[in-house]
Amino acid sequence: MKYIIAIIGILIVFGLAYIASNDRKNIRYRPLLIMVVLQVILTFLLLYTPIGAKLVGGFSAIFEHLLSYAKVGTDFVFGGLVNGEGSIPFFFNVLMPIVFISALIGILQYIKVLPFIIRIIGWILSKVNGMGKLESYNAVASAILGQSEVFISVKKQIGLLPKHRLYTLCASAMSTVSMSIVGSYMQMLEPRYVVTALVLNLFGGFIIASIINPYRVTAEEDILEVQEEEKQTFFEMLGEYIMDGFKVAITVAAMLIGFVALIAMINGLFDLIFGITFQDVLGYVFAPFAFIMGVPWADAFTAGSLMATKLVSNEFVAMLELGKHPEMSARAIGIVSVFLVSFANFSSIGIISGAVKGLNEKKGNEVAKFGLRLLYGATLVSVLSATIAGLFL
Repeated sequence: MKYIIAIIGILIVFGLAYIASNDRKNIRYRPLLIMVVLQVILTFLLLYTPIGAKLVGGFSAIFEHLLSYAKVGTDFVFGGLVNGEGSIPFFFNVLMPIVFISALIGILQYIKVLPFIIRIIGWILSKVNGMGKLESYNAVASAILGQSEVFISVKKQIGLLPKHRLYTLCASAMSTVSMSIVGSYMQMLEPRYVVTALVLNLFGGFIIASIINPYRVTAEEDILEVQEEEKQTFFEMLGEYIMDGFKVAITVAAMLIGFVALIAMINGLFDLIFGITFQDVLGYVFAPFAFIMGVPWADAFTAGSLMATKLVSNEFVAMLELGKHPEMSARAIGIVSVFLVSFANFSSIGIISGAVKGLNEKKGNEVAKFGLRLLYGATLVSVLSATIAGLFL
């Protein structure tokens, strides 16, 4: 039965993407089929085989070690505040390690390891997805550098890009997550779901964009110019990345404070006026989508509420909420976990359009205009990834 529901779910996702397509005649189905098959194969390997378990275990172990190193620095500065339970340990143990991970990414950038890896994986992807080198590079770079920082690396080409190519770049940035916060996710979700989502979203972004926004890149247009970072000394670079990581951690903390408080207030008002909380309302609206993703109907209401919470706030808020529902089945938790690992939420529209606008005001305004369409596509990517993961849970 779960396979039938999954197939129906995938067809519904494709149908919703097809309805929103701006050029249905130019949709190329062969690359779509290849990428869906690759998603299924990779998900099977990651969730269902000993090799996948070892890969996930190895990836998780790396982050466990990195987080333990980060904790040394946090303990040194904040001491006893880190130990115990509650929001203060969450800030120090989950958010503060972002500073260390960001510093490590800066070092790998400085010694040219990351640019090499990004180019190689991007080149391989370009042979599969039927799109250009720039789009493929951007998808991989977004998953490592972050949804706003990635545009700096291709700023030479931002002003020259037509609207349809700019959409794909922004869609990749919203569908993936930054490597600097993957460790934080792994402290709230099972690592295997985080890793699976990272892989699935990389292909899913191209699948949905290829339906909503199909186009062909000519040989003359298929040029990749990556902006070299300003020449800095090692310690100048290190200080910059450390401060960037700290800004991300503080920003996430501020967003959590604001969104959690707003949701609590709105829940209170709804309960007072209608006798039902706002999240309950969202749960009923999104329950059918949770069901087609493969969530058992008994858990669909709770799963729908978590999906909506992520959409209207951010993934951190929803992940914290997920931890409050141990009564959900393991299958439902796995599917919802995969859905939550992306930047597909309303606040990302402002982050991405702001990042592009900082480099080119005209292009930033274009991004703002198709912002809701961007969020629509990125949400479909999350639904598709969760549906395929549900085949093996």
